[in-house]
Amino acid sequence: MEPQRLPLRQGWEWIKQGYALFIKAPLLWIVLLFICMVAVVVISSVPIVGQPLMSLLMPAILVGLMAGCRALSQGEELELAHLFSGFKQHTSQLVTLGGISLVGQYLILGLMMAVGGATLVGVLMSGQPETDPNVMVQAFAGAGFAVLLGIVLFSLLIMAMQFAPMLVYFRNVPPLQAMKLSLRAFLYNALPMLLYGMTFALLAILASLPMMLGWLVVLPMVFTTLYVSYSDIFPPLNETVSTPPQNDMFKSDESTFK
Repeated sequence: MEPQRLPLRQGWEWIKQGYALFIKAPLLWIVLLFICMVAVVVISSVPIVGQPLMSLLMPAILVGLMAGCRALSQGEELELAHLFSGFKQHTSQLVTLGGISLVGQYLILGLMMAVGGATLVGVLMSGQPETDPNVMVQAFAGAGFAVLLGIVLFSLLIMAMQFAPMLVYFRNVPPLQAMKLSLRAFLYNALPMLLYGMTFALLAILASLPMMLGWLVVLPMVFTTLYVSYSDIFPPLNETVSTPPQNDMFKSDESTFK
């Protein structure tokens, strides 16, 4: 399975097609995302384990929204039940993917500390917003290379995770291989991704102007355009979601790779 190499103009097509998916069920998209945001806040607020647990569950939550996108693209209805798709099928692989991402984050932070960014990492990991600007200035002052290293490595991790949950869920690709394919897909399509990112940045600015109301449209489009770009780079073909044994959290998938 190789990701498609697409022209620059596809970055704009993803925006248009993502909006078309949103407009098919705008109110329900807003409700679903509100539920997701509440769940994320509640889980993340649990002391000590909240943030790591959220990282583990994020791929499963994301594929729930992607399953909703898939249903709309196939002429079906968007339903609340789609949110739980990642907890019904391929759960163990999705949680494993979240675990790899979590370990990657800690490794990157460890490297940043090793090259002079210990103070900055300490501030970032404190879990409390820093109100004293002098503390932040001092933290950044001696961490120039650490910041640059962190930006590069976190960017690569984000690229590797961008399409990985969908590849695991829709294609039954093993987590590490899914991350490699996702990273390759991003690098193959750097130009359309750049256009897509710049366009979305402009939309985000515009959405913030009239009392942030535009985010009721732009936030759902973050996910609908993600699905559209995934489907474009990895064409569906005979792609199906295989059904693993029940209680997938404790049993491995028996579905075959397609």
